[in-house]
Amino acid sequence: MGGSDVQRSVRLPRLRRASEPPAFRLTDGDVEIIRQVARRRLIRSTHIAALVGRSLDRTNDRLKLLFHAGYLDRPLAQFDRFPTGSSSYVYALANRGARLLCEREGACCNIGDWSYNNRRAGRPFIEHQVEIVNFEVVLRGAVRERPELTLLTGAETIIPDRQRGNSSGNPFALRAKLSYAGWIREARVIPDFVFSLIPSRGERFNFMVEIDRGKMPIRRSDPDKTSFEQKMRVYLSGHGARQHERQVGWKNFRVLSVTTDQKRLQHMQETLRDLPHGRGGPSLFLFSTYEALGTHDALNAWQDAAGRPAKLL
Repeated sequence: MGGSDVQRSVRLPRLRRASEPPAFRLTDGDVEIIRQVARRRLIRSTHIAALVGRSLDRTNDRLKLLFHAGYLDRPLAQFDRFPTGSSSYVYALANRGARLLCEREGACCNIGDWSYNNRRAGRPFIEHQVEIVNFEVVLRGAVRERPELTLLTGAETIIPDRQRGNSSGNPFALRAKLSYAGWIREARVIPDFVFSLIPSRGERFNFMVEIDRGKMPIRRSDPDKTSFEQKMRVYLSGHGARQHERQVGWKNFRVLSVTTDQKRLQHMQETLRDLPHGRGGPSLFLFSTYEALGTHDALNAWQDAAGRPAKLL
């Protein structure tokens, strides 16, 4: 019996798995869905549909089966925001899905109990991870319209023979010693997303992305507490010290900051202009908002530190 026929005749619970999951045949398309979920910590069904190139209805049909069969999880914290139900759930890799990828592809994910970690995920964490994937999906859509461009993401961007990592265990992490009113403290930043754009002709462009949901203060008087200003200081210091060249082999990079609204974006720009600048300075950063990325070409929806329109290429 087909999975879609089962779901039209039997109403399945949404907060827990069915005591008797519908029988279905696992297809190559299902494995691809599991693979796409595994590559992201948390992902919404609309994003899965875009990444696998299927309709949302068809994707939701298979996601329901994969959830009730134990291959995928629906983290419960998401339902705090959508108590009356949603046609677009957030999914995460479950233990059975991790075992499947390990057995079939040798892609064994050694982080322990996936389902336990999914249960611990809180709503702010879920929403932040979903925004990261949303950026990726919008970016991929824009690049798809530019056949002369090649997009690399994550570990794919590391130049061969430069996969050395660093003391943090993350090759993209940058560290800096920051001075505040005579005090020196060490800080680090790990970008939310990294990618490279490679034109068929010309130089390669590398980017580190900060997805800002408006929760972190832009400035703080206490240097022991994180702020967006601190992140910008670390990026400036790491760029000036060429950490990216030693760690991942990039010749250069820019930092893309995506935030909630134009007012907060302008506050970021003002803060950046007030900072002491080494090599690169304000030109290291570009800024955008969720709205701008949703309504414009993701390659062109940016502003520089002075508020002027800017492009990634």
